[in-house]
Amino acid sequence: MTQAIVVDDYAKWRRFVASTLRTYPELEIMAEAEDGPEALLKTQELQPDLILLDIGLPTLNGIEVARTVRSVSPMSKILFVSETSSVEIVEAALKVGDGFVIKSEAARDLLPAVKAVLEGNRFVSARLTSLQFIDRR
Repeated sequence: MTQAIVVDDYAKWRRFVASTLRTYPELEIMAEAEDGPEALLKTQELQPDLILLDIGLPTLNGIEVARTVRSVSPMSKILFVSETSSVEIVEAALKVGDGFVIKSEAARDLLPAVKAVLEGNRFVSARLTSLQFIDRR
């Protein structure tokens, strides 16, 4: 069973992500977190296989969280789920993460992204695939 943590400061969005992921039978939502420090604490404690991580978190942004996750839980896959599509932010996120889903495309992209990332592949929402820096591993 693959274990995951959902990190987003907006509770309704966390519930949407968690309910969507429950349709993926091999995945268990272990915990949710609403900010960076809570995400790091739960990640260190639970060592999840997958972290679904927003970038715009209070206190500590998602990219900083991901950088720290790499040392406290190096085996965890990181899938960013964020509304931003800024080239600079997406590029920084993909340097430390395994995939990037734009929230407005999550209804279509979330499950394929989770599957791809868990299989060791990179996933980016279609709106981002035209960006030249995207590494299509």
